[in-house]
Amino acid sequence: MRYYQIVEDMLTYFKNDVARINHALNVYSFSKIISEKESITKKKSQVIYIAAILHDIGIKKAEEKYSSSAGEYQEQEGPPVAREILDQYDFSDNILDRVCFLIGNHHSYDKIDGIDFQILVEADFLVNIFDENMSSQQIESIKDNIFKTETGEFLLREMYLT
Repeated sequence: MRYYQIVEDMLTYFKNDVARINHALNVYSFSKIISEKESITKKKSQVIYIAAILHDIGIKKAEEKYSSSAGEYQEQEGPPVAREILDQYDFSDNILDRVCFLIGNHHSYDKIDGIDFQILVEADFLVNIFDENMSSQQIESIKDNIFKTETGEFLLREMYLT
């Protein structure tokens, strides 16, 4: 799979919204690092990478409909937009359904049900911690309650806690 094609679709969708584009690219980068280091299967990695690129794709519709980029609205609006983008590719229904599930739940941490979901959430937090200038106390809480992969924990410690 040539992920740059999906990146190009995301770029076109977000147009000049550099902050959102950078966020997606950074989450994608961290998801690749964690996936490769954790030796994730090719199929699961494919789901993770696609979901990482498109995880916040619902923000535009959420802001248009609700004047808010709140996580619940992103989760609601993201899967239909992602499916529209991904329908041009030859993905199995299983891949599409899982990617849309991850996009539609990536702020619902109690729904984490697999390593693909875990890695997406960890990659998103690694970027959000910086973007939102979170406190040491917030970061410690995220480490204790969210992070599970060895690689994600290493990145979190080295970037924010040491």
